[in-house]
Amino acid sequence: MTVTVRFAPSPTGRIHIGNARTALFNWLFAMNNKGRFIQRFDDTDIARSKQEYADSILYDLHWLGIFPDVTEYQSRRFEIYDAAVERLKAARVLYACYETPEELDLRRKVRRTRGLPPVYGREALTLTPEQVAEYQSDGRKPHWRFLLPNFTSDPLQPERTEVHWNDLVRGEETVDLASLSDPVLVREDGTYLYTLPSVVDDIDMGVSHVIRGDDHVTNTGVQIAIFKALGAEPPVLGHHNLLTTVSGEGLSKRTGALSIESLREDGIEPMAVASLAVLVGTSENVTAAHDLTELAGHFDPAATSKSASKFDPDELFVLNRTLMHHMPFDEARDRLMVLGISGDRAEPFWMAVRGNLDRLSDALGWWRILSDGPQEPAEFSGEDRDFLNQAFDVLPEEPWNGTVWKDWTGAIKEATGRKGKPLFMPLRLALTGRTSGPELSDLLPLMGREGTLARRP
Repeated sequence: MTVTVRFAPSPTGRIHIGNARTALFNWLFAMNNKGRFIQRFDDTDIARSKQEYADSILYDLHWLGIFPDVTEYQSRRFEIYDAAVERLKAARVLYACYETPEELDLRRKVRRTRGLPPVYGREALTLTPEQVAEYQSDGRKPHWRFLLPNFTSDPLQPERTEVHWNDLVRGEETVDLASLSDPVLVREDGTYLYTLPSVVDDIDMGVSHVIRGDDHVTNTGVQIAIFKALGAEPPVLGHHNLLTTVSGEGLSKRTGALSIESLREDGIEPMAVASLAVLVGTSENVTAAHDLTELAGHFDPAATSKSASKFDPDELFVLNRTLMHHMPFDEARDRLMVLGISGDRAEPFWMAVRGNLDRLSDALGWWRILSDGPQEPAEFSGEDRDFLNQAFDVLPEEPWNGTVWKDWTGAIKEATGRKGKPLFMPLRLALTGRTSGPELSDLLPLMGREGTLARRP
């Protein structure tokens, strides 16, 4: 069997780190099984779905390293869903209902007062032709519900089947359909809710594995029944835990919380995002993978916790620093050029500063210091100023090489008697304007003797 997975967001906003978790779970599963990845936009909600959101989702996926084998839009597939509706009607498992929202709400309240579960009572199945004609003459249009299967031949009996499956992530799962209302598949205006198009597309597109958030577990029980009603075997199903904010709040496309776009604009590396999105809430240690191939080697859906996991943005910066500190110049070159960092000094400069960066863009600040001197020159006491004047008096002559810092500080010790922090801190402040940073032994050859002398206070 060829493994085929899908990522199927609604293009009603920009995806966040939780959505990326689902996309990455599917992508890595396909990688590990030499499978296919379908990008499917569940855009049947015409009013809220926008092409600009679909485009931004594809951009975010590409940034993360996900390149779908095919991209599909549900809004272009209504004829296929229409045909499925006719099949379900012919099988007498899709039935017309004429209740208004107010009438349904009243019935739920009545059922609660009687100690019954507030599910739909299937009253529409008992309507006479005369009652249907009366509703239609009043201008009412039906919505259509799927008749959930039950143990008996009488659809009005409350006892219904339990649906079981072996979940790829959670193990054995059961949904009791007796606790659910027959789901509405088609609205009064003829548009589709999520449930039916999703099942029809999974069948039509040959999806073998559905991996999504565990907020779909109950919905999965319904969808399995629809798969079988359409004469298809359900795919292998897996439901991973959801991510929340540190305070425990859910993530939402509408609020933009922790969106991939905002993380990218904040200078976070894609592999920092991918590593944390995949590994948090699993039995694996959260470490920064160099690429998705390496991350795939640490990915096991079954290693995922069943409880929600809190996503701490501070952990992103830890992973980001790790990636910066080990990034080869070849990977950084093009991005450094965009910042204006190029030429013969670019590679030794990168190797000198990368260990002190939180983000790649931070390199620009050090490049400016290297080229133009401290951005904010330090203030020195009279004693430190005298020391620095003595220090610059013994600055070695050119040519300079990798030992110039050692040679210079040795001469300074001999001339002034200073050593340790009282020697190094004034020099660092004079040369960079900062109290910490890259090794001065690496920066000094890049500054050159003339550039170093220009920093004399």
